Amino acid sequence: MAPNHLSVREMREDEKPLVLEMLKAGVKDTENRVALHALTRPPALLLLAAASSGLRFILASFALALLLPVFLAVAAVKLGLRARWGSLPPPGGLGGPWVAVRGSGDVCGVLALAPGANVGDGARVTRLSVSRWHRRRGVGRRLLAFAEARARAWAGSMGEPRARLVVPVAVAAWGGGGVIGGLWLPGRGRLGLHGLYAG
Repeated sequence: MAPNHLSVREMREDEKPLVLEMLKAGVKDTENRVALHALTRPPALLLLAAASSGLRFILASFALALLLPVFLAVAAVKLGLRARWGSLPPPGGLGGPWVAVRGSGDVCGVLALAPGANVGDGARVTRLSVSRWHRRRGVGRRLLAFAEARARAWAGSMGEPRARLVVPVAVAAWGGGGVIGGLWLPGRGRLGLHGLYAG
């Protein structure tokens, strides 16, 4: 399916259960990768090492002291991701949530945007998920192109000279394969696509 056979529009109320299932499936499909990413950052590794060292004296078992903090951290990250990213955010100043719809009317992706916390922070992608049946067909890229256009329009209405779109790593991962690679392309026009950060 070519991206030009897709349209993006605001989600209708009757599509909410389908969109929620799509978000939950997206979290389940990628939670292991996001947990691995989060737990291999230097601060997380330092905390895991400290916890493991402390537990070694209490448990008197090197293997248990090594595995227990990792197991608990992975479980906490997965539960947190399911609770936060598997739900729809409230509608924000940028409208939405937005859905990608095929010509036949099938909803195949979802996108939610929110304004940044401070003036000049730009727009932030808060949810991005593509149905597993429609991945690797340009749906995620089409949703991100739509997000760029909305960020440009919103920045222009706010009098900002330059638009900014922030896509956290956890959100980009939900979009399926190929989306993250596409984010490193140079910014188009006035929009600087500001990079992936964990948040």
